[in-house]
Amino acid sequence: MKVVIIDYLGGNLFSILKAFKYIGVETIVSKNPEDWFRGDAVVFPGQGNFAQAISELKKDSRDKALKEILKNKYFLGICLGLQILFEESEESKLEKGLGVFKGKVKKLPAKKIPHLGWNNVEFEKQGRLLNGIPNNSFFYFVHSYYVNPEEDVVIGLTEYSIKFPSYIERENIFGVQFHPEKSSSYGIKLLENFIKECKK
Repeated sequence: MKVVIIDYLGGNLFSILKAFKYIGVETIVSKNPEDWFRGDAVVFPGQGNFAQAISELKKDSRDKALKEILKNKYFLGICLGLQILFEESEESKLEKGLGVFKGKVKKLPAKKIPHLGWNNVEFEKQGRLLNGIPNNSFFYFVHSYYVNPEEDVVIGLTEYSIKFPSYIERENIFGVQFHPEKSSSYGIKLLENFIKECKK
């Protein structure tokens, strides 16, 4: 089992690499789509700016390669990695998202942003990555924007000035607004569940 971590030149990859190493999963970090296709699963980690991430992906048509991968390979998008799956973002009027999911990324209407620290996730449905994780478990968040899907993909919600989707899934694609790699035992459990799902 090999997980490919997409390198988009934004954000610290140390935490996600450490988390997968902890659960005994082989990982490689690459910005080369040939490596992405060779992996058993692909993870897009989440720190940085929407426009920067999309513009980096569009170099050498890597965005098209990623969209091809999303058709059948297991994918986990974390924070920004979730947001790029949507059509557009208020963070960047010029760069369009991948459009894998219908909907937009919107700015949190909160007095204090970013939304930083621990918060709970209320499960609307039993998602495939939630085995062994109690409803309303706490995870670690760092973000100023949230996804607003226009289709039925929401599994979990979190409240910070509003209730926003914090966990979505559809077929082989999973996305979380929080950082499982920084979320202690339940975050590790979610990553373990992702790997188990990939092996089915």
